[in-house]
Order: sequence, then structure tokens, then C-alpha cells
Amino acid sequence: MKKMTTPIAIVFMILGSVIGFNNATAQMPATAAEKAAKANHKYAKDVSSENNIIAALYNVICGAPGESRDWERFKYLFGNDAKLIPTGKVADGGYIYRTMTPEEYVTMFSTRIKTGFFEKELKRETVSFGTVVHAFSTYETRETENGPSTNRGINSIQLFKDQDRYYIVNIFWCAESMGFTLPASALK
Repeated sequence: MKKMTTPIAIVFMILGSVIGFNNATAQMPATAAEKAAKANHKYAKDVSSENNIIAALYNVICGAPGESRDWERFKYLFGNDAKLIPTGKVADGGYIYRTMTPEEYVTMFSTRIKTGFFEKELKRETVSFGTVVHAFSTYETRETENGPSTNRGINSIQLFKDQDRYYIVNIFWCAESMGFTLPASALK
């Protein structure tokens, strides 16, 4: 059977494309002055490459017990509407995920400052196409910089590559503490 496209369906497809394009372009600087200001921003180097933005992400959340973090720097790494998505295990053995904005993550993370937190990237696999970058980043956590490992897992990091910088769009992660073991391929 041949499927017919109605005029109203065509209108909705066009409208959806326009709205999607407008939302995507809202992230981009509008003027040369804005571009120059972004290039001279104190965190501009952090977002100048995929290596730099991921290194900055790991660096900014680390610190000794009681040490404050540079949350302005943290938030600068993210695009509008970015999400951080941790996964967890529930009492019945099932799994859940939740979404947080960077601001909600800062609020949640503030309780960890008492114990100290260090997260180090162990390995990364990256695939890029045009403006889209996906990094599968294996990590290890510790409570002190040189202390024993307390957890390992994978951060699935999606980046948007603008002309002038990178933005974190999503970070979706799973840890071994949920009962999984990292495969050897994630470590070598």
C-alpha cells in the first residue's frame, strides 16, 4: 500500500525542521564581537579541542576533602540544555537513570566535597563526524589523589563542535559499583 503524505503532515515536518534548526543555531555566537569575547574568555583553552574539554571536565571536579571546585569553569564546558545522566541500581535489582542539568549536578556534587574526589581518565575511544563527537571515556575514581581506586566506569560523552569551540551536550555514565565489570577492551 502506498503511503500518502497529507499537506498538514508536510507543514509539521517543515515546522519541526525550522524549530530544530533555530534551537541548534541558538548555541552559536551571533556577531564578530561575541566570537572575539568567547576566544578571549578565561576558559577558552578548555573548550578549544576535544582533548582539552574532556581533560578540563575531569580536572574541574577533582579536589581534596573540603577543597572548593571552580563551578563557573565547570558550567562553561556545557552547551544550553546539556544533561548529565548517571545510572544506578535499585533494590529490586533493576536499573535506573536520571537526568540533571549542570546546575543540579553542582548541587548534588557539593555533598562529596567533604570526602574528596578524584576522577582520572584511563582510556578514551572517540568517533567524530562533522559537528558531532562521541567519546567513550573509561575512568577511575579515588577519594585522595594517590589513594586506592574506589570505583571505575565509563563516561559516554557527547560533544558539539562549533566553529570556535566545543560544548558538552551530554554525559551518560555507568560504574562498576552497579555490579558490572569493565571489559578488557575498555582498559587497553
